[in-house]
Amino acid sequence: MIGAAALGGPLRSIFEAALAAVDSGALVRRAIDGQAIDGQAIDGKGIDGKGEGLRIAGVPLEPGARLSVLGIGKAAAAMAAALEQRVGDRIRAGLVVTRDGHGVPLARMALRESGHPVPDARSEAAGREVLAWVAALPESDVLVVLLSGGASSLVTTPLPGLDLADLATTTAALLSGGADIEAMNAVRKHTNALAGGRLALAARARRIQVLAISDVPGDRIDVIGSGPCAPDPSRYRDALAAIARFDPGRRTPDRILRHLEAGARGEAEETPKPGDPRLARVETRLLGTNATALDAACERAAQAGLVPVRVGTVLRGEARRVGARIAALGDALAPGPPRCLVFGGETTVTVRGGGRGGRSQELALAAAIAFQGRPRIALLAAGSDGSDGPTDAAGAIVDGGTVARASVRGLDADAALAENDSYAFFRAEGGLLRTGPTRTNVMDLVLLHVG
Repeated sequence: MIGAAALGGPLRSIFEAALAAVDSGALVRRAIDGQAIDGQAIDGKGIDGKGEGLRIAGVPLEPGARLSVLGIGKAAAAMAAALEQRVGDRIRAGLVVTRDGHGVPLARMALRESGHPVPDARSEAAGREVLAWVAALPESDVLVVLLSGGASSLVTTPLPGLDLADLATTTAALLSGGADIEAMNAVRKHTNALAGGRLALAARARRIQVLAISDVPGDRIDVIGSGPCAPDPSRYRDALAAIARFDPGRRTPDRILRHLEAGARGEAEETPKPGDPRLARVETRLLGTNATALDAACERAAQAGLVPVRVGTVLRGEARRVGARIAALGDALAPGPPRCLVFGGETTVTVRGGGRGGRSQELALAAAIAFQGRPRIALLAAGSDGSDGPTDAAGAIVDGGTVARASVRGLDADAALAENDSYAFFRAEGGLLRTGPTRTNVMDLVLLHVG
């Protein structure tokens, strides 16, 4: 019996084209070489033969100025390697923190790996190392921060009175409660000494240039990686509201709650807000976004003979509900010409069962249930970082025959969905999509092939 993974060739090709467009190394090289990024022209000629005239994202670097490089996030190591290739002789020192399995060899920078999505002891050690490192920088240096998704878990330094277990338990509670990225970050920014602009405050460098790859809806720089160098519009009361909404069972430790309540009463210092003059030395440039990937997916779909339809609405909400809605849209369009609908965003999963999976796999399973038995329809849902939840898969590929094929193997799709066990279902059925670490991260992509 042929599984959906064997039927998803066109969708795989389209997904691969989307990933290539947001390759983190290529994005950094373009930023240094002076090419256009996301439609924004970069004026300048890159680096001349003597290594002078350097512009980083269009901003000139004074002759003789030295760079200190800090990379944090799933894409950080690949970004750092690309920067070394272009400006290695100008780098004085560097420190890079990324997720397990996402590292690459670096010649001029120290590499650390730590826990994600729940911080671990290595995350705390890395966070403390980062704080000490930026505080010891020469004031004459330019600090280049290579920022991508996952940063807030990879470098975690609890504020005074809190410990790592408090932050890890809170993160796990909010994740299982289906918290979106804005809610997660409101809490992280008010419990983590590196988040919400605090990293920039700790750095001694006279100038901070942030090169970021966005993994958040709206591409807000205060949300990417919990905004370590960005002003924070959220407040302690927003963090309390997030816990009240997404952790109704109150698994959040009492110390976290007491800390946030004290902050809401004005008894703890707030994060730096928009307009704070201490952040005037920070300049941020977005190198790649979900939109970059979606544009590339549409281009490849057209090359494959499909009519590309880029759906403007950002995917949000409960993964299984979003999957069912996308399937219904596919049903409505199936009589028309062959089309590829391209979606981007990030859904959530409220964990009620004891299974294993991720938001993309759960979305795909819900879609497969909704359009079972219907010909001429297939769907790919995957994380652009190559990981979906606590699994080794990026997502899954399904079609109208997925549920029937699984039933022959003794699998119950509805039971798997109820138990949040999409990974075991697709592993047995054959629909898992595995890419390994992509070393980039621009949220999730969903591709629907109809007709």
